[in-house]
This record gives sequence, C-alpha cells and structure tokens, in this order.
Amino acid sequence: MADFNASLRIAATGLHAQTARMRVIAENLANADSTGKTPGEDPYRRRVPTFDTKFDADVGGKVVEVGKLAYDMSDFQSRYEPGHPAADAKGYVQYPNVDPLIEAMDMREAQRTYEANLNVVTVTRQMLGRTLDILRG
Repeated sequence: MADFNASLRIAATGLHAQTARMRVIAENLANADSTGKTPGEDPYRRRVPTFDTKFDADVGGKVVEVGKLAYDMSDFQSRYEPGHPAADAKGYVQYPNVDPLIEAMDMREAQRTYEANLNVVTVTRQMLGRTLDILRG
C-alpha cells in the first residue's frame, strides 16, 4: 500500500506544479498587450515558473515543488505608435516580451504533462482497487 500512496503523492505534486505553470502562462497571455502608462515606464515582463525537486522521506523519492517566479529578461518589443500615451520622444511604445506562440506551446506541454500525471493517478487507483478485490477473495 505504501508504494501506491507514494505513487499518488508524487503524481499529485506533478499535478500541482503543472497547474501553477498553466496559471503563469495564462497571466502572460492576459498581459501580452499591457504597456506602461507613461513614457519610459516598462511594460509587463513575461514570467516563467521555476521548479525544484526535493527528497520526500515519506514517499522514499523525489517530488517536484514550485519555486519562485523568474522574469524573462529578453528585450521588449517596440512599435511605432506616436499617439500612444506611453510613446517615447521618438514615438515608440514598449510592449511586453510575451510571444503568444511560445505561450501556446508551453501551455500545450503543461497540459500534456498534467494529463500524464493524471493518468498515473488513475492507473494507481485502478491497481489499488484490483489489489483490494484480490485480497477480499
């Protein structure tokens, strides 16, 4: 039974990590066009979740945990929009360094990883149920 519980706990940490990852991706997409309000003010900066592993003595193995959010330090995008309130003296506005295509690919990867962990939970529960059925006779 301990192996079943360990399997469930490890998969649960994976589910939690991917849920956090999807939240960050959704936040990035929601702010993809968020500029500064005044000239010289930085726009939204893309965030990237970090993950860490730690040894969990209860499960006898490593589990994943969500770390701090990191900032993507790539350059902002500049667009010529002289009428925009955040335009600089040359008429350029800084836009976030969020690429919707990259975010979509990251979201798809997070969804697949979430589904893989969910499958581990499902299969473990089925195996546990069958084991109990066998033990009952």
